[in-house]
Amino acid sequence: MSPHSLIIAPSILSADFSHLQDEVDSMAAYADWIQVDVMDGHFVPNLSFGAPVVKWIDNDLPLDIHLMVSNPADRIQEFLALGASNITFHAEAVPDSAQRKELIDAIHKGGATAGIAINPETPLENVADAIVDVDLLLVMSVHPGFGGQSFMPEVLEKVQQARKEHPDLMIQMDGGIDNTTAEACREAGANNLVSGSFIFSAKDRKLAIESLHSSL
Repeated sequence: MSPHSLIIAPSILSADFSHLQDEVDSMAAYADWIQVDVMDGHFVPNLSFGAPVVKWIDNDLPLDIHLMVSNPADRIQEFLALGASNITFHAEAVPDSAQRKELIDAIHKGGATAGIAINPETPLENVADAIVDVDLLLVMSVHPGFGGQSFMPEVLEKVQQARKEHPDLMIQMDGGIDNTTAEACREAGANNLVSGSFIFSAKDRKLAIESLHSSL
């Protein structure tokens, strides 16, 4: 994908789980991807849904699976079986270079693109071994595991560095993305924006998603 294109991926972590299909339907016509945040209560403090819940969502958009789990190698097959388009795991959960390569290869073999995520405190250099093999770099702009946090502008420097070093890489940002912070993200070089609370707290989801584009 060209770095000049932009993907908006609503995170259903911020949706009303009791009406999840309605929530997906409310924005599916305007979004590009749907992001599913998978949390295990170990890598991050909270728990969220897994494949059994996602299986029942009627959706034609690409599924972007964000694995905030300690054992991503044990979780990828359940989401590949659901037709996941992209699966991202955290660098902090898989610090070994060889294990990262095995995981990336397994995701690719399963027919999905692979992403690696870094927390706000993790230097870009920590994923230098994997960034040449993945399709997507996720730079977290909040601490993972909780929705509704404030955007951390200090991570934009890593995005700028990544874009300079990897001009064709898809760079995703997640955390505190709204129609104000979206502009700074894009200017830094991000071309894939995950937004949860901003979209799902809006009365008009179409307008909210459009504002993420128009802010650019």
